[in-house]
Amino acid sequence: RKQSKHTKTINGYYTGGKTSLTIPEGVAPLVPDVNDPFVLSRPDVHDISATIGKDLVGTDHPVLNSAARYFFNSEDGKGKGKQVRPVMVMLLSRAMMGSNSELGELDSNHPYTAHILKSQRRLAEITEMIHTASLFHDDVIDEADTRRGQPAAHRAFGNKMAILAGDYLLARASICLARLRNVDVVECMSTVIEHLVRGEVLQIKDSRTGVVDMEGYLRKNFYKTASLMANSCKSAALLRRSPPDIIEAAYLYGKHIGVAFQLIDDALDFEGNEASLGKPALADLNAGLSTAPVLFAAEIHEEELIPAMARKFKKTGDIELALRCIHEADGVNRTKELAAVHAGIAMGAVMEAFEPSPYRDSLVHLACRVVDRSR
Repeated sequence: RKQSKHTKTINGYYTGGKTSLTIPEGVAPLVPDVNDPFVLSRPDVHDISATIGKDLVGTDHPVLNSAARYFFNSEDGKGKGKQVRPVMVMLLSRAMMGSNSELGELDSNHPYTAHILKSQRRLAEITEMIHTASLFHDDVIDEADTRRGQPAAHRAFGNKMAILAGDYLLARASICLARLRNVDVVECMSTVIEHLVRGEVLQIKDSRTGVVDMEGYLRKNFYKTASLMANSCKSAALLRRSPPDIIEAAYLYGKHIGVAFQLIDDALDFEGNEASLGKPALADLNAGLSTAPVLFAAEIHEEELIPAMARKFKKTGDIELALRCIHEADGVNRTKELAAVHAGIAMGAVMEAFEPSPYRDSLVHLACRVVDRSR
């Protein structure tokens, strides 16, 4: 991989100019049937979309029913997406089985372990419902045409029904959350919904002014993406009544994976195509949004780029100018370097707190997948 020709310190982190990760000592190499995150989590998550679509999302209104199930019941499987969030929750849940909790160290055959895992599995479903609800709302606000390789929900059902379907999913998720009977988890996951709204408001504010700094951009990304990952991972630890160091490690893992995930999304917007991304390339730029590659370019091409950012790239030639500045500033690569730093912090959190196991190793490999992905 190409390395950045610019400073090796990005956003206060030393990157070493690396856009990929090194597997820590003590972690077994990736073996599909042993520690591959998507293979290892398959027994827990393979039917999550089907369960949500059939059992958790049900209404007597046929159109709302179809809209709410839109991404869960797609025949070709594209609609369900990558399901990274449920995978994270279940891998962490399994990895924590090797660590102590208030319940003592329980083996996988203990009856209460099955009860905890069932609750954590329901948490994974709730996490996916909240995420999907946010997609319904985001696509209406952003006027997106496609999502996950198919028409966005509001293109299929109209704006009002898409918004109502998102609201309905959040309501169903809240009911499922209450049934977990854990006040700390309810508070933790309720915070996510607050953060989703905050993040969207910040994005609307940014889209009006056209100019945002890196600190504000990363704060918005935490609210919109990383908070759900961080708090769902933390909730998985809370359900197990884990000690504070495990709860903190779970939160940090989810948070930094979330930040890395969004940074890579931003980079792929400049590298991918509609077939690989499931949405048009340069979607953010065409929407007038200044993401990490643009912000890195603005550090070097401030006089040229800031005015184009302020007018949201609406003037003829603005997008071409932005692309040239990003190329000259190595903005895409620098975004990947920052993503690799955050993924490395996530790996460090689980390596320090969790006992060695294939599940812990799969969390490390998942961090690598997030940084190295192409879609």
